Amino acid sequence: MENYDTSSEALNALKAQGYTIDFNLDFDKIICPGKNICLKPREFEITKVFRFEGYTNPADEEVVYAVESKDGKIKGVISSAYGKDADSISNEMVQKLGMKKGT
Repeated sequence: MENYDTSSEALNALKAQGYTIDFNLDFDKIICPGKNICLKPREFEITKVFRFEGYTNPADEEVVYAVESKDGKIKGVISSAYGKDADSISNEMVQKLGMKKGT
């Protein structure tokens, strides 16, 4: 199992493994505006998850997801804060990401 000390290390390793698209969470989908890519939860799978705790500052809590489109043509990453700084997302996206609402 892969372990990384920082989210930067995880992101660099995932890019080397072909996860080259940088996605953003957008309530009920993930998007990459620069490449005009938009995927709904039913259109992608999460292949890896890495969580990083904010040891000295709780605001530094972050999670990195490796995602792949169901057709296997698109591979990318989502990097997001969790806890009180988490993005507002739909219930379907909360379930897809394995998160608890409000955390």
